[in-house]
Amino acid sequence: MTTPHDTTPQYPFTAVVGMDDLRLALLLNAVSPAVGGVLVRGEKGTAKSTAVRALSALMPAVDVVAGCRFACAPAAPDPGCPDGPHGTGGGQERPTRMVELPVGASEDRLVGALDIERALSEGVKAFEPGLLADAHRGILYVDEVNLLHDHLVDLLLDAAAMGASYVEREGVSVRHAARFLLVGTMNPEEGELRPQLLDRFGLTVEVAASREPGLRVEVVRRRLAYDADPAGFAARWADEEDALRRRIAAARALLPDVALGDAALRQIAATCAAFEVDGMRADIVMARTATALAAWAGRTEVAEEDVRQAALLALPHRRRRNPFDAPGLDEDKLDRTLEEFGADQDPGGDDDPDPEPEGPDDGPGGGGPDGGGCPPQEGGPDGSAAAPELPHQQEREAPRDEPAAPGQDGEAGQPQEPAGQDAPGAGGEAAAVGATEPFRTRRLDVPGLGEGADGRRSRARTAHGRTTGARRPHGALGKLHLAATVQAAAPHQRVRGRSGPGLVVRRDDLREAVREGREGNLVLFVVDASGSMAARKRMSAVKGAVLSLLLDAYQRRDKIGMITFRGTGAELALPPTSSVEAGAARLEQLPTGGRTPLSEGLLRAHEVLRVERMRDASRRPLVVVVTDGRATGGPEPVVRAARAARLLAGAGTASVVVDCEAGPVRLGLAGELARELQGTAITLDELRADSVSALVRTVQGNRKAA
Repeated sequence: MTTPHDTTPQYPFTAVVGMDDLRLALLLNAVSPAVGGVLVRGEKGTAKSTAVRALSALMPAVDVVAGCRFACAPAAPDPGCPDGPHGTGGGQERPTRMVELPVGASEDRLVGALDIERALSEGVKAFEPGLLADAHRGILYVDEVNLLHDHLVDLLLDAAAMGASYVEREGVSVRHAARFLLVGTMNPEEGELRPQLLDRFGLTVEVAASREPGLRVEVVRRRLAYDADPAGFAARWADEEDALRRRIAAARALLPDVALGDAALRQIAATCAAFEVDGMRADIVMARTATALAAWAGRTEVAEEDVRQAALLALPHRRRRNPFDAPGLDEDKLDRTLEEFGADQDPGGDDDPDPEPEGPDDGPGGGGPDGGGCPPQEGGPDGSAAAPELPHQQEREAPRDEPAAPGQDGEAGQPQEPAGQDAPGAGGEAAAVGATEPFRTRRLDVPGLGEGADGRRSRARTAHGRTTGARRPHGALGKLHLAATVQAAAPHQRVRGRSGPGLVVRRDDLREAVREGREGNLVLFVVDASGSMAARKRMSAVKGAVLSLLLDAYQRRDKIGMITFRGTGAELALPPTSSVEAGAARLEQLPTGGRTPLSEGLLRAHEVLRVERMRDASRRPLVVVVTDGRATGGPEPVVRAARAARLLAGAGTASVVVDCEAGPVRLGLAGELARELQGTAITLDELRADSVSALVRTVQGNRKAA
């Protein structure tokens, strides 16, 4: 029986309203798959997935060897294909596949599964292909790619780099070709991608919902029409789809004839150097993109406008930036670089010294019949009102405020201040101040051995890491422990009637390796924003320390959350998330002032962790309390703070108190809080990675002693 999913047509690509950059980037990859794919960044609900799925219907069909599970081309089959060797006979034509990789997919689902039992006992490579095999010569689409597990990201990186996938289990290896167009979508609020995977995407685009009422009305009108009658809606756009499909085919045919002159190459190299991108991949991707842009516009020579548009698509995610900076290019700087290294600066160049001026519809993103971009949206075939075109959504690189210089009175940027609370007092509020320059911190980890998501913080049993033992597999066999398997099977060989050289292995003999690696944790920051912390330079140093810890959490693949307390209560400023950038933004806007409801901050932390344990029981928490230890406001504030601390300790929560007390007279209140939490107290100086204090041993020692 055919399911509705099989018969319902995709939303037409030409019916997508606006989003010029996204449509152009996808079409350029359809013209030249060598561009290397697209990463689509944007807020939720902006039709990212709809546009990507619609692309597959525009891709030309591919010829494959009949019966080959790995989509080998009849003209040049893969000599190492597991289904080979293939003859020289004709193949069959089929549509280009778009394979979706679920965020929660297993390793075997991605790369394929190998039957270890048959491999050991019979010497047979019984292999079930995975998604990488299905995506060969097609599109591999990863929705929410930033939420993909690290070990799957590593496998994707290897396949994208080598054009092949390898499945190995203790010396038994299967290889097959895996060349695909990688398309990913992500919401930056959920966290950023690793730089290595970012670099594998040829182009990146930012999308956002329009704020123009007329355009939003048209989006809703078309979506409702599609939902009411998908087949009829697709039929109304069939002519536009066919025209776009023919234009893609024409651009593909023209692509080999497009000339990339020395002047354009010089501009590409100068632009990549000006924006300090790492490696040479950016130069190559820009060259391929500029060539595809020229072919898309129907030209046989790359022009400066192609180089400029290629830079805007290929460089934002490759330029050097801090983890908390949004991708983007300074377009003024780009224009200056292109002008400086333009054709008129090279008298010996062969490029046209007087290129035609770019009109409103002549550029690669225009909607005219002779320009680039997509077919115009005005006056759709369903008779709907014209939809205005969106301008290119190109981010400008916003100037960043210079961080405040560390104070000269403290080694960690912590100034010496008079005793007592600062100007805002118990009831006032001070404006937010900037953070000092972040620094590399010591690793704070959770004692014991966890089993959470792969990361780089605390010790854990993981699928990757050093082998520490063997066990019977629970469910599907993971990494085989060969020595333990042979040891388990050896005593039974005579009873099983072994007569040949092979080892008679049963399912009960198989043992999988137990590995120890690192896990990511939930790092919950509890930040004191009361009046006692409000001295301007002092709060800058505190924010610099928290920002440094956020950077550390970003690098160690943690989830983070942030609670602030001041005045009469505590606020969950940032619910637990993978978006460390959101934490940095909330920290920057944090005001200070008022009393110090320390107990409220600790109680709020206990409640947040209780809820998170139900959501993700395997991810262990680490509470980092940033305070001077004072507790004021309400009845018996010190006693209530101590009770709240013991409540967290009783739940087995690992805690660290970052002591922000300053001045010649210190009360040591943060140390007392750490003892109630059964954690450890460290100063801002000791938080630095170059500190001589053995921080990790101290944290673990205190927990063991408790």
